Amino acid sequence: MLKGKKCRPFGSDLRVHIPTNSLFTYPDLSIFCEEVEKANVSFDTALNPSVIVKVLSPSTKDYDKVGKLTLYRDIPSLKEYILIDSEFVMVENFTKDNDNTWILKTLRSLEDRVEIESISESFLLSDIYVDVEW
Repeated sequence: MLKGKKCRPFGSDLRVHIPTNSLFTYPDLSIFCEEVEKANVSFDTALNPSVIVKVLSPSTKDYDKVGKLTLYRDIPSLKEYILIDSEFVMVENFTKDNDNTWILKTLRSLEDRVEIESISESFLLSDIYVDVEW
């Protein structure tokens, strides 16, 4: 998906730090479209993701949807925050527009297409939920 593009994906072993609100967090997936800016704290901590993807768990769903979104908004480089529900088919894509307004698009059908504008890619929800048994 990112082959031939300047953006690079990282898994949950790369920590993201937001100095303005002191949050340290481990996103399930983060995508960096600029050179990864490392925090002074550690070599495994970055400051400038373009996209953060989180798979929601029942125990942290509310915090990820509200609390973390509020904190993630302090990342100047962040353009998209994507939440994937683990209990039923639903993807929420929060996208920051040019005037720093966050717009939510909710997808609920396996035929819906997730658009990740930051990396100029899209894919079907059926690709996310392949082999998931409900």
